[in-house]
Amino acid sequence: MTEQTTTPSSDAPLTVVTAVLHRVRLPLVHTFRTSSHAKSHLEHVLVELHASDGTVGWGEIASPSAPYYCPDTVGTSWLVAEQHLLPTLLGTELSGPRDASATWSRVRGHQFAKAGVDAAVWTLHSARTGRPLAELLGGTRTEVVAGVSLGIEDTLDELLAQVQHHVDLGYPRVKLKIAPGWDVEPVRVVREAFGDLALHVDANGAYSGSEEHLAVLRRLDDFGLTMIEQPFAPRNWLTSARFAAEVDTPVCLDESVEELDDLRTMLALRAGSVLNIKVSRMGGLTAAVAAHDLAREHGVDVWCGGMHEFGIGRAANVALSSLPGFTLPSDVSSWDKYYARDVVVDGVRADRGVVAVPTRPGVGFEVDPDTLAEHRLDQLTLRA
Repeated sequence: MTEQTTTPSSDAPLTVVTAVLHRVRLPLVHTFRTSSHAKSHLEHVLVELHASDGTVGWGEIASPSAPYYCPDTVGTSWLVAEQHLLPTLLGTELSGPRDASATWSRVRGHQFAKAGVDAAVWTLHSARTGRPLAELLGGTRTEVVAGVSLGIEDTLDELLAQVQHHVDLGYPRVKLKIAPGWDVEPVRVVREAFGDLALHVDANGAYSGSEEHLAVLRRLDDFGLTMIEQPFAPRNWLTSARFAAEVDTPVCLDESVEELDDLRTMLALRAGSVLNIKVSRMGGLTAAVAAHDLAREHGVDVWCGGMHEFGIGRAANVALSSLPGFTLPSDVSSWDKYYARDVVVDGVRADRGVVAVPTRPGVGFEVDPDTLAEHRLDQLTLRA
């Protein structure tokens, strides 16, 4: 299960001859609740690709189990990867990882499945060339700053305890999940308790454009937040643009921006001034780098969001976060914030809120075959 780190010719065409899907379930060390649901474990699909020269690459399909964050689920992503993405990729000669998405260009949506396969092609290319993933993507940093995302708790005291724990670990930014009825008061008590802590909130689209909801959200303007993330439903562009013009706090979009055309809409409407770039939501590292470049061109701040990835997806997020436009703390906190065991050995760790960018080729970490075997629910192999 270990990655190949040999350095064959970087100019040789890349052909994927075998693909293996692994459906893996890991328990969370702490139940995580958002405006839509709570979860105590996560199932993700790991994508293992083998090239014709024997090198191996890994990606992660970090789909939710239920269609609350987005339409994609673990089940739909597995089906699309098996029946539509991998069959067109296998046996196709690629000049580089950016060519992979062209093999499934007729497939609409299903960004999470695309993201996992796309990332696996990138790490495969990294393993073949012996160059770190961050370098291949255009990264310029050796370290990135990490923030943490905290869910909705049962009580304010429990929330304060969670914030205190992560502040003590040195994280410089804390994101609070909010929802109608859990918004102004949690933000107020955290701000009062932690002074000038970099703090932002994420609603995951839980608020409507009603005057009642808008009035509540406007009150958050008083707390010096770094941003209000995705306050409205993904397609509610006009309310987001109206709200962004009314408040001083920057509005960040997440679920609204799945493709570059969505980012162009955000820019044209001024529906937000910050972009959360998630590899999974945008369909892969190729699209995420393109979004970074376009946002940077227009002076939009970006940061890398997460989907509670296992070690493979988390490592890819760190590599992406090393690009120069990622000027805000990203959701690349230590793996053990979420899991007692990870699918990679000695994975991503934050030291006082700072994460070292992996320098090993491929994923940057060794995939742990024991964890994979113990927590795997299903497996499928496809060949060219």
